[in-house]
Amino acid sequence: MPDWDPKYFLKDEEKLKELGYKQQLLRNLTPLHSFGVSFGVMAVPGTVSALFGYSYATGGPGVMTISWIIVSFFTCFVALTMAEIVSALPTCGGPYFWAATLAPPKYAALAAWMTAWLNLMGLVASNTTAAYGISQMIATAASIKTPDFEVTSSQNIGICAALLVSWGLMNTIGRPFLRHTLYLAIALNICGSLVAAIALLVKAPTHQPASFVFTTFIDRTGLTPDAGWAMRASPAYVACIGSYLGLGTFYGYDASAHLAEETLRADLMAPLGIIAAVGLSALFGFFLIVSLLFSIQNHNILDVLQDRNPVLQIFIDSFGENGGLALFSLSIMSIWFCGLFLTMANSRLIWAFSRDHGVPYFFSKINEKYMAPVRAVTLTTILSFLLCFASLGSTVAYTAVTSIASTGILTSYCIPFLLKVIYHQNFCFRKGPFQLGHFSRFVSLVAVLWILFSCIVLCLPTSTPVTIQTLNYSPIAFGVIAVSAIGFWLLRAMRVFVGPVKNWNAADISNLMEISLTSKNG
Repeated sequence: MPDWDPKYFLKDEEKLKELGYKQQLLRNLTPLHSFGVSFGVMAVPGTVSALFGYSYATGGPGVMTISWIIVSFFTCFVALTMAEIVSALPTCGGPYFWAATLAPPKYAALAAWMTAWLNLMGLVASNTTAAYGISQMIATAASIKTPDFEVTSSQNIGICAALLVSWGLMNTIGRPFLRHTLYLAIALNICGSLVAAIALLVKAPTHQPASFVFTTFIDRTGLTPDAGWAMRASPAYVACIGSYLGLGTFYGYDASAHLAEETLRADLMAPLGIIAAVGLSALFGFFLIVSLLFSIQNHNILDVLQDRNPVLQIFIDSFGENGGLALFSLSIMSIWFCGLFLTMANSRLIWAFSRDHGVPYFFSKINEKYMAPVRAVTLTTILSFLLCFASLGSTVAYTAVTSIASTGILTSYCIPFLLKVIYHQNFCFRKGPFQLGHFSRFVSLVAVLWILFSCIVLCLPTSTPVTIQTLNYSPIAFGVIAVSAIGFWLLRAMRVFVGPVKNWNAADISNLMEISLTSKNG
């Protein structure tokens, strides 16, 4: 398929018109871009580096490797279900539009409302988490050369603010460069995972045996080794909460769906982008995790390092300080791209939700100069920055904020998936070019059950004894979002929000086609 073809543009515009919308955004993204945005959001090098220490202490190498395989396998069911739905309903609204379309008319508006707010808050919290994660990784890297270096709460907020602003600017005045940025992100994530993994296996001074990598169990969830969850509950409990290495990586790949109105042949390329992103992230992630575990030089790496990132230490042990820092910087950059693409996806969600009057219509304006939803990008940046204040002197509050990310996004997937299972006959009349055939309902059911199981695991206490500082605030944070959304619905939205609203009215798109053609190399 050519990089840009008016024939595909017209077909995409006609499909969008059938769904009730006119073409307003530039549609000049290719299949590689659709893949790259979800691949970049999962950011395997960065997320593995950020979560490695937690998972090593919560189950150890055996749980890390086996749980990654299990999580990857079941995430494929989620990706396939999402791909089939987005193929039929390729709009920027993503999950909330799917929920409205698949629900009975009587409940369509409520389904869209709840899904939209869960998806929105999950993406905003993910953006905040990415900024905070980079700040912590920068502090860790800086401490290698300056051992006394510490980042204060105010400095941390400053770094987060700078990161959020950089993502906002790239999504507005940097809009012409985003296509090329996606290429760079793909290359960096491949180098940061596949190339880094191969280099580790080649350069590490010594290697651990396979028995250590695939069978060693570690429980550091308690104050002492014999007071963790393995003793208080069971090793299976530790294995469940230790699966966060995978659960914390595999979400946010609905980003390809949120860019559907900017993607050529979106009804086919968006689903393929989602599937490819999940599949390659699973493969590269497993290779990187196994390589890191084989290359550990000290079994008690957490005791030796204290607060230092263990992945950074593994890199330093293999490549020296400068080489290790250079490789670790790829992990930091991968999370920067993750935040950039989360901002992009979230702004499209806000723009679409505003277009349907779920949030003030003010945010549905497309800036004609940059051909981007600048107001929606600005709101995304502001909301993410406000959540950053939770880290000011309160680790507990910040933990509650970050917990919204995974549970909020996963439950926003679950609502349309469940509706697809229950009202499957209705979906059969809406299928797009990507179809699962007779396996459609079964795959969707497995996806729903897996999401429900994942959300339960994400709500379990991870440390013992359970105190205010160690409590898992996921169920509380999720409850606050859900209750708030229901409250707003009952107070006002149920009387003014009707779900997706048609806005095409036989719009003339010739000017937009000309702009898209002009920007095909931009």
